[in-house]
Amino acid sequence: MITIQSYVRQSRHTLRRWALDPRIHTVARGGAYLLAGFMLSAASLGQSLLPLALALVCACSSWPAVLAALGSALGYRIFWNMGQQQLVWLAAGLCAALLLGDKRISRDTPLLLPAIAGLIVASSGVLFQTLNMEDTPIALYLIRVGLAAAVTWLFSQLRKGRNPILEWLGWGVAVLALVQIAPVRWFSLGFFAAGALTVVGAFPAAAMAGLALDLAQVTPVPMTAVLVLAYFIRLLPKPLSWAGRLAPGVVYLLVMWLWKTWDVLPLPALIAGAMAGGLLPVPGKVAHRRGETGVAQVRLELAAGVLSQTQELLLEIPEIPVDEDALVTRAAERACHTCPNRKGCKDTQRIGMLPGLLLHKPLLQTEELPIVCRKSGRFLAELHRSQEQLRSIRADRERQKEYRAAVVQQYQFLSEFLQELSDRLSRRTEPTAVYSPQVAVFGNRPEEDNGDRCLRFMGTEGRYYVLLCDGMGTGLGAVQEGRTAGTMLKRMLSAGYPAEHALRSINSLCALRDRAGAVTMDLAEIRLDTGRVALYKWGAVPSYLITALGAEKIGTAGPPPGLSVTDYRERTEYLTLRRGQMLVMVSDGVGEDLALGCCVAGVGNTPGELATALLTGAETEGQDDATVVIISLEPAEG
Repeated sequence: MITIQSYVRQSRHTLRRWALDPRIHTVARGGAYLLAGFMLSAASLGQSLLPLALALVCACSSWPAVLAALGSALGYRIFWNMGQQQLVWLAAGLCAALLLGDKRISRDTPLLLPAIAGLIVASSGVLFQTLNMEDTPIALYLIRVGLAAAVTWLFSQLRKGRNPILEWLGWGVAVLALVQIAPVRWFSLGFFAAGALTVVGAFPAAAMAGLALDLAQVTPVPMTAVLVLAYFIRLLPKPLSWAGRLAPGVVYLLVMWLWKTWDVLPLPALIAGAMAGGLLPVPGKVAHRRGETGVAQVRLELAAGVLSQTQELLLEIPEIPVDEDALVTRAAERACHTCPNRKGCKDTQRIGMLPGLLLHKPLLQTEELPIVCRKSGRFLAELHRSQEQLRSIRADRERQKEYRAAVVQQYQFLSEFLQELSDRLSRRTEPTAVYSPQVAVFGNRPEEDNGDRCLRFMGTEGRYYVLLCDGMGTGLGAVQEGRTAGTMLKRMLSAGYPAEHALRSINSLCALRDRAGAVTMDLAEIRLDTGRVALYKWGAVPSYLITALGAEKIGTAGPPPGLSVTDYRERTEYLTLRRGQMLVMVSDGVGEDLALGCCVAGVGNTPGELATALLTGAETEGQDDATVVIISLEPAEG
C-alpha cells in the first residue's frame, strides 16, 4: 500500500540524492563563486571602490577563479560601469590565479598570492596616478593595498577549512560588500545580514558586522555601538529571550535619539534580518577551553592538523610514469644479444631506439615493425615478453594507488574524527534519550552456524546501532567473515567513529585483503532523542517499514564492499521510526518479493508471527542463511 508518507519519503530521498550528486555540487560551487564575485565587486569605502573581488579571484585557482572573475566583471559593469582600473585588477588577478593558484610554490608560500594581490593594486594605482586618469588620496590608496593582501589571505584560509576567528572576519567582509546592494532603496542586504548576525552569530561576528557598516559610511549612526548593545540584550534570561529579535531595531532607534541623528532607511532591513536570524539554528560558539579539558582539546586539534597535513603530503606524491621506451630497448638488447647475425647487422642501433608505442599493440606482427629484421621472430618474442612486463607494472601501479588511496582515506577520517572529538569535549551534556529500542532477532540456523551476524549496541551522542552482517555463502567461512567484519565495525562505532567513515574503512579493508563480496553490511543508526534512523547498506537487500497503514520497501540492493577503495557504493536511506511502527531488516536469504508480501500481510502481527512467516517462506526458497531483525521504539523509562 502506497501512502502519503511514502510519497513524502520518496521526495526527500530524491532531494538527498540530488544533494549528494557531485554534478549538483559542482554547479552549486560554480554558482557560489560567480555570486560571490558579483557581490564583492560592490564593496566600497564611501564612494570609492575596494578590491575585494580581486582578492577572491587571487585566492582561487582553475575554474573557480574564472567564475569569480566573470561574476566580478558583471558586478563592476553594473555597479561601477567597468572602469579601466577594475579591468586591470581582474585581468592581472586572473592571470596570477591561473598561473600560480594550484602550484606547489603557492602552497609552500601562503603569502605569495596575497603579496601579488597587493602588488597589483599598488602598481595599478601608481600607473593611473602617473597617467592622470585617477586622483586617489594616499590614505585610500594604502587602504586598498592592505585590504587586497589581507582579504586574499583571509579567503585563501577560509577555502582550506573552517576556523571561527576567520569566519568572523569573513562575515565582516561580506557585510561590507552587501551593504552596497539594495534591491530597493530602503532594504540593504548588508543591514539584513548584520541584523541576522546580531541575533544568531557570535559576539565578534556582530562586532565585525558593525565595523563593516561604519567603514562603508552608509549611515551616520554608529552601527558598531548598535549591534554590540543589541547582542548583549540577546543574553537576557530565557523568559525574555524573545527580546533578542527586537533588540537591533530598538537599539537603533535609541542610538539615533542619543546621537540626535535621524536615518530610518536601514531600519526595515535591520529588523527583517533580526527576525530571519531568530529562525536559524542555535548559534555556534567557540568552546571555552579551561583546565585539563582545554589542554585535551588543543592536543586533539593539533593531532588532527598533523593527520590532515600528512594526508595532503600523500596526495602530492607524483605518479611516476612507466618508461615504455626503456622496455622496448631492453627487448631489443635481449633479442640482438642472442642473434646469430648480430655481428653483421646494421640495424642493431635502430632497433634499440624504437618507440614504446609498439607495446600498445596487443597482437604485434612482423609487418607492423617499423624496421626490417632478419630475425624478426626473435625480436617479436621479446616484445611480447615486454608487453607482459608492462601489464604487470601497470597492475602493480594500480595496486599501489589503491594502497595509497586507502591510507589517505584513513588519515582523512582520523583527522575529521579527532576534530569532532575535540568539539565534543566542550559539551557538558549528552542528548536525552526519549525512546528505548526494542530489537528482536530471528534466524533459520543456530547462531554458531549462521553466517548472518547481528549486533546491537549503544554508540555515542545518543545513537543506537543495529548491524546485520552477512558472510556470503554458508558454513564456517561465512560465519568467520561475518563475525570479523561485524566486530571491527562495532568497535569503531562504539568509539564514536562516524558511520560513513567506519563503513568505508571496512570497504578499504575488504578491497586490500582481496575479499570483495565476502560480506554485506546492513547498518541502522537510530537517534534515541528524535527517532530518526539512517540505514546504510553495502550489498544488503532492502528493509521494510511497517505502519498501521501498510508496509513499504526502504532502500535498494547494491554492490558489496571491497570492490574499490575510491568508488563508494553504499546506499543510504533516512526515515523516522514512530511508536507502533516496525523496521524489518532481513538478510539475502529472504527474497524481496517474499519479504514485501509477508510485511504487507503482517500488518498488526507481533514480531514473532511476522518473523515466522518470513523464515518459513525462506526455507522453501533456498538453503542460504536467513535472518530477520525487527526494530521498534518504546518511550524511555523515567
